Amino acid sequence: MIRRDYILRMIEEMVQALARIGSLTKDKRYKEAAALLDEELQKLIGSGAEKVAMLSETELMAALVSGEPTQVVREKCLLLVALLKEAGAIHAGQNRANESRACSVRALNLLLETRLRDADGIDLPIFVPRIEDLVLALRDAPLPPQLRAGLMQHYERVGDFAKAEDQLFAILDSETNSPRLLDWGIAFYERLMRLSGDKLVAGNLPRCEVESGLSELHALRQALA
Repeated sequence: MIRRDYILRMIEEMVQALARIGSLTKDKRYKEAAALLDEELQKLIGSGAEKVAMLSETELMAALVSGEPTQVVREKCLLLVALLKEAGAIHAGQNRANESRACSVRALNLLLETRLRDADGIDLPIFVPRIEDLVLALRDAPLPPQLRAGLMQHYERVGDFAKAEDQLFAILDSETNSPRLLDWGIAFYERLMRLSGDKLVAGNLPRCEVESGLSELHALRQALA
């Protein structure tokens, strides 16, 4: 009970801070927004925005996990995603496109990792940015293949097969002669082939397109044999 109260109090306080940061950013009071953001990051993981920018995702996760039970780690990770999204908005408002993109990439990576670990059907709290909002924030920037792979897994899991296929081909375009990636793509289409026609249509990728994609990757794979 004490632990649950701690989680709820932590979330409530952070949500209030997120609302304040968002309001300051909207009013173009970026210095104040950044100062509050830094304060909340210190509370959450013991490091300010400058240090967080230098940490790898593995190091960030280590900071979140330190001394915390599993149920708290998930909520802290989601709070960090929300803070990173706000950091991206602050940087964008200051015309610091590279810093803004870096925050959005990191937020999206962490959110995808959390969602892929979640059991089916677990809803996200309202304070967490949607995956599509973060994708939209990155629409004009090239995405790392690892991030695209996470998006592909997410879209396949939620049944948005056309978007999963888009990510697959974006990855393949960046490395066209990789047998490993082609095998990975073939496995994706083979999983889809086991689904019903109705489910494929609902995912905007009818069976004829799945068959076409599978045939294309098989031909590319044969050419490399």
